[in-house]
Amino acid sequence: MDSQGSSFDHVVRAPEDPILGVTVAYNKDQSPVKLNLGVGAYRTEEGKPLVLNVVRQAEHSLVNDKARVKEYLPIVGLAEFNKLSAKLIFGSDSSAIQDNRVVTVQCLSGTGSLRVGGEFLAKHYHERTIYIPAPTWGNHPKVFTLAGLSVKTYRYYDPSTRGLDFQGLLEDLNSTPSGAIILFHACAHNPTGVDPTLEQWGQIRQLIRSRGLLPFFDSAYQGFASGSLDADAQSVRMFASDGGECVVAQSYAKNMGLYGERVGALSIVCKTADVAGRVESQVKLVIRPMYSNPPIHGASIVAAILKDRDLYNEWTIELKAMADRIISMRYQLFEALQARGTPGDWSHIIKQIGMFTFTGLNTEQVAFMTKEYHIYMTSDGRISMAGLSSRTVPHLADAIHAAVTKAA
Repeated sequence: MDSQGSSFDHVVRAPEDPILGVTVAYNKDQSPVKLNLGVGAYRTEEGKPLVLNVVRQAEHSLVNDKARVKEYLPIVGLAEFNKLSAKLIFGSDSSAIQDNRVVTVQCLSGTGSLRVGGEFLAKHYHERTIYIPAPTWGNHPKVFTLAGLSVKTYRYYDPSTRGLDFQGLLEDLNSTPSGAIILFHACAHNPTGVDPTLEQWGQIRQLIRSRGLLPFFDSAYQGFASGSLDADAQSVRMFASDGGECVVAQSYAKNMGLYGERVGALSIVCKTADVAGRVESQVKLVIRPMYSNPPIHGASIVAAILKDRDLYNEWTIELKAMADRIISMRYQLFEALQARGTPGDWSHIIKQIGMFTFTGLNTEQVAFMTKEYHIYMTSDGRISMAGLSSRTVPHLADAIHAAVTKAA
């Protein structure tokens, strides 16, 4: 090497990812009572990762099928997986599917679906601005910016009520440029756990359609939020069944526990079958130089479960059990805070839905809980309910109580 040193000497160290950084800090902590409530992955009552029984069954039969080979999939992925994924999110009676107006391509989980969708829109859609809720998942602005879209926000969460700022949301969507792309969380909004009611979704839909805006749904928690696959897809179906166009990113990370398999789908509902065919041809041109074609294993697991009635039924039972455990953690935490007489109204814990609770705790209170109680969470006060168990709820309740009363 010559005296110039490295060609990369100018590279500065990037900060830790705020969410994944929580786990790094947690792993370094030696305390026996430490608790990681940062990462959005399901844990059992014993605090262990869960592989669903149906997933094990499907994998077992796939591995033992000697006819299976490791050939490349087409650019759009596994055809059977795409067809079944569209049916799962849009419903088996979807008119859009019946009319061949839906393009579905297999992507690398939710993130990959968002990225492919974003790049397609940046190339082929006339309005290159996407409005995302404030707050939203930390990766959203980065994914869409790198995809070539300009990212702005609309009001969503009201810290004073720890609920939805519905008026602010309507006002902001009303003042966007005509044709703008609007990102919605299909259900179980991350990080707040606050969703519009069905009636509010109806009003949002009317506003979106009357102003010619393009809805882009991120569906990361279908079935995982309420325990019902159909209930959690109602927002998407409302938009997909009105004859208008929409874009949907789907992930199987949470609802099938396939986190590391990176299984997802991007669907674009078009006005006509003819448009859908042309759109698909262009989506392929986005995917080919990005990663050529998607991996085969995870999508094969999903397809095996979705096409077999017995496996599908067993999946819905296991899925509901995960959702129910999280809901029960909400009630246990709420009751524990009530029992301690913790100041403030904590009813938002049981009103919010999905994997996360937006506690309303501030940065100082979070830092205090980490330092004094070895509880790890993101600095915005978001906790993963799936990381809790009956055994750890009292410790968390003690920490929240101490953090709140200390400041009082």
